[in-house]
Amino acid sequence: MGLRVVIPVAGAGTRLRPHTHTRPKVLLHVAGKPMIGHILEELRQYDVEEIALIVGPRMSEQIERYVESAFDFKFRYIVQPTPKGLGHAISLAAPGFRDAAGRLLIILGDTLFAADFGRIIGSPGNWIGVKAVEDPTRFGVIVLEGDRIVRMVEKPNNPPSNLAIVGIYLFDRPATLAECLDEVIERNVRDGGELQLTTALQMMLERGEVMHPFEIEEWFDCGKPETLLDTNRRLLERLDGAVPVFPGCIIRPPVAIDPGVRIERSIVGPHVTLARGCRVKDSIVRDSVISEGAEIDNALLESSIVGDNARVTGGSHALSVGDASEVRLG
Repeated sequence: MGLRVVIPVAGAGTRLRPHTHTRPKVLLHVAGKPMIGHILEELRQYDVEEIALIVGPRMSEQIERYVESAFDFKFRYIVQPTPKGLGHAISLAAPGFRDAAGRLLIILGDTLFAADFGRIIGSPGNWIGVKAVEDPTRFGVIVLEGDRIVRMVEKPNNPPSNLAIVGIYLFDRPATLAECLDEVIERNVRDGGELQLTTALQMMLERGEVMHPFEIEEWFDCGKPETLLDTNRRLLERLDGAVPVFPGCIIRPPVAIDPGVRIERSIVGPHVTLARGCRVKDSIVRDSVISEGAEIDNALLESSIVGDNARVTGGSHALSVGDASEVRLG
């Protein structure tokens, strides 16, 4: 049987407003494509039977339109009406994997990773993605004995380790996870006010399930404008593609420029993403993400995020401009 995948994408992305007022966080562009596009692109190389997307009650149709147009997976969409925690979100998808044969992969949809998924998908057992971090109090963390996970703690005040759980989970027996999630929901077991996935995972350990850590190479945060721009820089550095040529312009790699972009008498790059339908004229743009249909005219932009169909003219600034806005500088 093929791999079943669950991707929670219901997060509101409040720290990325105004951009998330009009589109889901996972559709914000970074390094040439929406965040969720990077994850789904990675999954193309595996035998995936179904992908269940846990969506929010607002703007879910935007996610559906994008994934259906860009990928040929079998998708299932499940609405999480109110945010009650990651454990609650995954429990909503449980009817699709409770009695199913094959393995279950859970990937958080709003965080990007550099990881060798093939190593764990090709190995039996339960695997939890981890990364050593400086401040473990912000995350769920694991405790190891040898190469086995023996305990999990959600956002501890006194962390027992610095190995943070980063949002990749692979299970041999999804039914056991479903049973433990049922118990979390039925008993209303909350941690930090939410129904946590780590609570169910700890229950699995107590039932005798064996789990191993899977240390990822890099973990790319997209939660705030400054970290999204940093992720854009880091991912662009990993690209190895041809630099497009625009007569009368200078393109400084690394960049990700959609084929439908128009650039006139401008300098673009380094570290710039220009999405479909953008127009840049008489401008200098560097270290920025410019979304679909946006226009930059006679401006110097650096460390900026410009939303869909926005228009920026004149002046020199670092901006975070929402969709369909018009900004005249200077």
